[in-house]
Amino acid sequence: MMWLILIWVLNALALLAVANFVPGIHLDSFTDAMIAAFFLGLVNTLIRPLLLLLTLPVTLLTLGLFIFVINGLLFWFVGSVLKGFVVDGFWHGVLGAVLYSVFSWALSAAAAQIMRPRNG
Repeated sequence: MMWLILIWVLNALALLAVANFVPGIHLDSFTDAMIAAFFLGLVNTLIRPLLLLLTLPVTLLTLGLFIFVINGLLFWFVGSVLKGFVVDGFWHGVLGAVLYSVFSWALSAAAAQIMRPRNG
């Protein structure tokens, strides 16, 4: 349970970093980042697999590049639903989704490395 909360906080920090790097993404507070990280995780867990399955032929034709479109649309969708998290447009959503994935992966990998039990 503690690991899940740590990943949630790290994803919120990654979202704050994305908002600082991409001019078209705006966050009002850390609380809004926590809420947005929660909803991004929920959307990526529940809706994204269904969209990937439904768009599989297009994804295969584009050699997987259509996944960037799906990720950008979902990022943009969450930004349009929440009040304190705003994504100005589709391309900001695509860039934000890519950077969010990279930052989230890096922070999670660093946390896993730090939390790993030491031998000896």
